[in-house]
Amino acid sequence: MTATPLWTSADAVAATGGQCTATWQAKGVSIDTRTLRPGDLFVALADVRDGHDFVAQALQKGAAAALVSRRPEGVAADAPLLIVPDVLRGLEDLGRFARARTRAKVVGVTGSVGKTSTKEMLRAILGGQGDVHAAEASYNNHWGVPLTLARMPADADFAVIEIGMNHPGEIAPLSRLAAPHVVMITTVAAAHLEAFESLEGIAHEKAAIIEGLVPGGTALLNADLPTTPILTAKAAAVGAKALLFGTTPGAAYHLDHVDLTDEATVVRATCAGRPVLFKVRTPGKHFALNALGALGVADALGCDPALSACDIGNWLPPQGRGTRETIHLDRVEETSFQLIDDAFNANPASMAASLDVLIAAQPENGVGRVGQGRRIAILGDMLELGPTESALHAAIARHPGLEAIHTIHCVGPRMRALHAALPRKQRGDWVDTAPELAAHARQLVDAGDIVLVKGSKGSKVSLVVDALRKMGQGNAPTEGTA
Repeated sequence: MTATPLWTSADAVAATGGQCTATWQAKGVSIDTRTLRPGDLFVALADVRDGHDFVAQALQKGAAAALVSRRPEGVAADAPLLIVPDVLRGLEDLGRFARARTRAKVVGVTGSVGKTSTKEMLRAILGGQGDVHAAEASYNNHWGVPLTLARMPADADFAVIEIGMNHPGEIAPLSRLAAPHVVMITTVAAAHLEAFESLEGIAHEKAAIIEGLVPGGTALLNADLPTTPILTAKAAAVGAKALLFGTTPGAAYHLDHVDLTDEATVVRATCAGRPVLFKVRTPGKHFALNALGALGVADALGCDPALSACDIGNWLPPQGRGTRETIHLDRVEETSFQLIDDAFNANPASMAASLDVLIAAQPENGVGRVGQGRRIAILGDMLELGPTESALHAAIARHPGLEAIHTIHCVGPRMRALHAALPRKQRGDWVDTAPELAAHARQLVDAGDIVLVKGSKGSKVSLVVDALRKMGQGNAPTEGTA
């Protein structure tokens, strides 16, 4: 990509219709003074705090200018400002202008589970065939999507935009802003049920991403869902080409066979009529399925399929989304346990997928106090599930193959329903909050064990992950799972 400025004051005025107090050039766009780099345009969004309170600090740190709706107190009269009536609308205008000027082929990704992982898979695939623009974090909401677009270089070859939602009516406007050439819906599952009456309601909202497709665009849709007909009907209604991926017979991208090992998933598939063999460097059938859909996206963008199948092997899960690491307890005696960190998010579908990975994993025997390596699950509350949340938590006890897990510790008031539903021999501790369990992390595991930590971010089971990591001697994340 070129070293030309990302934004000039002239382009920003053309995009927003705002008023500039000085001439400036920006190399990036920031909404947070903690991560702002010199030369960034600082966007003074209002969230928990009003971004206008940080404009002076941003300029002191070297911001090229600030996007504001008023001149903040303490800011010099000659400070470089872009003044607009509404800062969020101004950011959206920057995103719309950036989308219009780019040559990139744009992909939109949504789904109840796997959005961020699939975005990163696409980064790995497309990165071997051009310059890829994608957010480094899960910037998928009403400010994250326009921010990602506003940061997009005009000369990018590809852009991958993650689009999420919490309430009805959020996805379609964001998809129209992104104007993707291809969209992918990873899955539709029970998530955000506090805001939706049914799974069908979630499916209609996810399907709304198709409304933003450019004319002639393509939608990659999960073939294995009870709500797949809702997704395909939306594609037909807007005149989009629909390509199905999954295990269902007749899917254009068909998962033929999956082999799971402790460190990888080997996949045989049929992609648009041709046999394909590829590997994902982490175990999990759900990862294999999303990788298959990502290969379909790459095909729809005109990428080289052989390179795509090779480059998917470069992907690893983001931190907290199934990262697998070896925790070395004693490097002299070479004793350790395996930690699967999936503490960023949880709903019934992703919980089931993570448990499947744990069940398939092989502990190491004969190395610890116990003598037999164990599969251990530490599960935190799944949030935003609505009035059926107790039943959905208790239902985990009926997960196929759950008997292979030696002990299940439960964290949070909602997880009490699972604790009560478990067979007595599998019940570990139940605690109301994560710090209570983290305080005695050393008593939970032994050398040779494989430990899964999974829960919604709000359950704070990441604190248990931190405590387990601190048991180790110079540990670092290795290859991922879950």
